Amino acid sequence: MSRTSSRTSARPQRTERTEGTASARERGLRVGLHLAAASLLCAGCRAATDPPEPPGGGADFELSFEDFATSVEPILTERGCDAGGGCHGGGIRGTFALSPRDEKSPVFDFEQARLQVNPLDVARSPILSKPLREEAGGAPHAYKPFATKDDPDYRAIEAWILRGVLR
Repeated sequence: MSRTSSRTSARPQRTERTEGTASARERGLRVGLHLAAASLLCAGCRAATDPPEPPGGGADFELSFEDFATSVEPILTERGCDAGGGCHGGGIRGTFALSPRDEKSPVFDFEQARLQVNPLDVARSPILSKPLREEAGGAPHAYKPFATKDDPDYRAIEAWILRGVLR
């Protein structure tokens, strides 16, 4: 008589999984990983509120456009600063540009002149130091219309700056 063995193994049989199916354990691990990642991403999140105030730190130096237009712009024109060619009316020369004589734009010239002002050390403002002779304390510059700080036009530009308000 032939004996047929009907032994069963205590180990569960491996079943071939088809692609796309995952065990409950694998699915649980994936969900756990997704939750962990989401909690890390949201750790810095807050509920919607009004945006915070922008940081301060910078003061604004306000200069008068009206004073510029009536007392400074005419000086820049009379002294030839807005001439074309190698002067400031011919495009940016250094860090200063002025509108050309035939296309004057006082607003543009004012904005450019403001950039040449040092409110914390007025005498070192490029709009004052560059056109001033070096012997009088000026900075290097090709054209020197102011021989001294006593020149009335130098004083007019200085007065415009001194009337400015730091806010």
